[in-house]
This record gives sequence, structure tokens and C-alpha cells, in this order.
Amino acid sequence: MRAFSRRGLAFAAAATAGLVLAACSGGNSGAGSNTGDMAIGAPEGAAVTVVEYASVTCGVCAAWNRDVMPAFKAKYVDTNQVRFVFRELPTPPQDVAAAGFLLARCAPEGEYFNVVDRIMRAQTDWQAGTPPLTSLQQIAQGVGLNQEQFQQCVTDEAALTALNQRVDQARADGVTGTPTFMVNGEKVSDITLEGLSAAIDPLLAAQ
Repeated sequence: MRAFSRRGLAFAAAATAGLVLAACSGGNSGAGSNTGDMAIGAPEGAAVTVVEYASVTCGVCAAWNRDVMPAFKAKYVDTNQVRFVFRELPTPPQDVAAAGFLLARCAPEGEYFNVVDRIMRAQTDWQAGTPPLTSLQQIAQGVGLNQEQFQQCVTDEAALTALNQRVDQARADGVTGTPTFMVNGEKVSDITLEGLSAAIDPLLAAQ
């Protein structure tokens, strides 16, 4: 791995120091629209909005992304019944999480959620010994970013400041861990498809 990548992620780690949340453990939740929200599905103002607070380095988040998200997306998001909002909360190792989120936001338009998905799925590679930086660079190349662009992306001070502000907002909302799910501002503890459907379907039926 080239030195510039190590420096870039070290910079990201320093920028997010003190703002890391408890990894992969659900917490309290806030509601409302936050600056920097990434969303798919129904437009803003939809009858049902599902918010996920998650980290690309959170194992439980990755498991939900792999095991539940495809069916959830097909049932609710692709049909434009639900607005799905993703909020970024870097968890340890925070340098990797921060760099992953910055990379996702540097990706071409429409690629944000694909990049987040790829990073979460790369956790199995990290466990097998692949350095996370290698995975991030490969993902960057996959969406058309060269090494120089990757370096610029993960050392963008304005982007890091904005990420820190989003973390501050989550903490102000009372979120203490990832993943945390809300349906119309109410925390849902059962994040299986069945559990989420139990919260969502009555709201859709009441329209």
C-alpha cells in the first residue's frame, strides 16, 4: 500500500477522534431530516420514512446489509412505498470507516449506496487478511477514481468536517450505537424484515 493512502486514513482518524460511537450496538434515536442525509426510494415527505444509522465497519450493519437489505429494498424501496435514509456513524476502526464514507460520497452520482454495500461486504475480506486500504482502493478504482483522486477524497478537510458534524448531530439526537433503525421517528428494535414490516405496514395501510 502506498504511503499516501496511509497518511490519508491517518488524517481521517485524527479528524474523527473523539466522535466514534459504540460499535454495533443499538441505542436511542432521534427523528427529523438531517443535513447530509443520503436517501433512496420514495421522495421526501413520504408517508413512511425508515432511517438507518450505520457504519461501514460495523459487523452487525454488514450482516443486515447482506441478509435483510435486498428483500427490504425490493419490498419497500424499489416500489417507492418507503423513503430509506442512511446516516453515517463511523465506528472502530474509525479511520477505515471515515475513509469509506468519504469514498462513497466521492463516487459518481448514483453510486453512493453501491459503494457502501461494497465496503460492508469487504469486511469478510478484511477478516481473511486483506488490508482494508487495499479494499477501499479497489472499490475506488471500480467506480472510476484513480489513486490521486482517492487520496484527495479521503483527505478532504471540508468533507471530514461535514462528516464530524453529522456525527455530532447523531449524538445530539441521542443515538449511541449502530445499527439503529427508526420508522417515522420511532426506534424499531426488531430489525429483521418481519420486525420492520410490523412497524411499516400499518402506516402504509393508514394512508
